[in-house]
This record gives sequence, C-alpha cells and structure tokens, in this order.
Amino acid sequence: MAKGNRSRRPARRAPFKEVKPLLLVVTEGEVTEPEYLAGFVRWCANPRVHVVVEPGAGVPKTIVESAKRLKQEAEARARGEKDDNLRYDEVWCVFDVDDHPALNDARQIAESQALRLAVSNPCIELWLLLHFQDQPGLKRRDQVVSLLKKHLPSYDKHVDFRDYQALYDQAEQRAKRLEEECNRSGEDGRNPSTGFWKLTLSIRQ
Repeated sequence: MAKGNRSRRPARRAPFKEVKPLLLVVTEGEVTEPEYLAGFVRWCANPRVHVVVEPGAGVPKTIVESAKRLKQEAEARARGEKDDNLRYDEVWCVFDVDDHPALNDARQIAESQALRLAVSNPCIELWLLLHFQDQPGLKRRDQVVSLLKKHLPSYDKHVDFRDYQALYDQAEQRAKRLEEECNRSGEDGRNPSTGFWKLTLSIRQ
C-alpha cells in the first residue's frame, strides 16, 4: 500500500492530571517546623504548599487568627479576580500545647472557620521523636528533647529532613496509635500526642 494511503490514527490525548489541593500552613515555630516541612514538601514533590511563619506569636489563638485572616484574604482575591484557584483548599495551624493560654478559644475559632489543627502535646519534638521510637509516655518539653538527642545528639531545633525521611512511615503509624489511645480514653490531645501526621498525610496525598 502506498505510504500516502495509510490510515492515520488520531493522536492520543494526554491523561488529565488532577491538580493537588492548595494548602496554607501557619506555624508559630520559626525553625523546626518550617525546616521539616520544607524537606517533606520536596520529598513529596508537592509545590502547592505555602508555609507562613508567625514569628514571636507564641499563642495558639494568635496563630489561628492569622490563619483566618490569610484565608479570608485569599477568598477575597479569588472573588475579585473571579478565579477559585486562588482559594486555599486547606488551611492548617501548627503549634505546641506547652502552657499556652486560650487554647480552647483557638480550637473554637478554628472549628468555626473550617481551619485544621496540627497540635503537638507537649511539643513538636514529640513528632520528631516518633520517627525513632514508640511514644515515651507523659513528658515535659525538655524531657522529650533529651530523648530525641539520644538519637540525634546534635539536635538544636534545626532539622535536616534526610535524618527522618526513611523513618517517616513509622512516625505516622506511631502518631496514629497515640491518637487512638487518646480517643479510647476520651482525652483528645492529651500528653503525649501530636496531630502533625495529619498535616503531612494531607501534603503527601
């Protein structure tokens, strides 16, 4: 058959690629949380995560109020430019329990504004520690940090995600078990517990 008479198949269309949700993360931590999240986001190859640090805020209610404002500003831009892609699909607030005041107020505001919380009790170092071992029982911040230093002697709040990457799945499973124990006891968010795994899971998906 002559070359010019060959029937030509229509070109195959590239499969539709679903766009990942746009996430905003507002954190009180200036070093540990942003550095961990930066490494985690690179590992997941998810560029649709915006991390905002509220330096010196230190109070959960302040973090939640900032997240509420940023969410509303994004929604206003979306309306003004008639582009729903400018809205955040999820807005997360990251903070430690420690001895912060007005924690219940922060939770109530978050719930009323559909904000998600990644709270660590007593501190973010609990989440880091769960990469290396099972939950340590009720501990103060300084005790959790001391336990973490047994695995990473040079720990000084700075985070190289490569130290944690291969152990992430274990940390997620351990954090889930802690939450299940909290639920069984009817003590949501008790010491020790962390919701940081929910944020990382959302980023990873």
